[in-house]
Amino acid sequence: MIRWFRAYTASDDPHVSACNTIAMVIAWNQPYYPLYLWWIVGSDARVGIPDAFSGLLFAAVPAIARRSSLLGRIAMVVFSVANVVFCSMMLGEAAGVQLLFLPCGMLAAILFTWRERFVMVAMTSLPLVAWLLTRGRLDRPPVRFPVDAYASLFTLNAVSAGALMVFFGWMLAGINRGVSVRPDHTNRI
Repeated sequence: MIRWFRAYTASDDPHVSACNTIAMVIAWNQPYYPLYLWWIVGSDARVGIPDAFSGLLFAAVPAIARRSSLLGRIAMVVFSVANVVFCSMMLGEAAGVQLLFLPCGMLAAILFTWRERFVMVAMTSLPLVAWLLTRGRLDRPPVRFPVDAYASLFTLNAVSAGALMVFFGWMLAGINRGVSVRPDHTNRI
């Protein structure tokens, strides 16, 4: 299994390799989200079941990146932002899911090179634009939870956002290491 994972996420480009690894970690974690919800809100967690299937989108990112490294990285950011919007619709804004737009922006910033700066600007803007367009419009979830459940969901999503940002920082360190050891790479600004 580990050998397959390494082969599936491998790329000579450290940005693509990081993107693929992040995508697979998220894909692996998506099916557990309804379980976290069940622990907090009980049977009303059924509203989160569709999100478990979003893991399939993230699992497809390495395959997309094999065809086009740029398209794979764009897909990663777009899938991430779309997932935040969808979960916000299902849980409501009080759940704090929109905090996950922050790691989406960070992800977009680390996945693209300086030569791809126009794509980087578009992708780093996407979470902000999505937040501005959805702010105050996603507070009609299919199920309303008790106030204490929303507090717990907010904490869960705040911790998730922080953990993702730390993980992305580790991946950025790996990208920097990969770029610095490539003999054909020049650091032009």
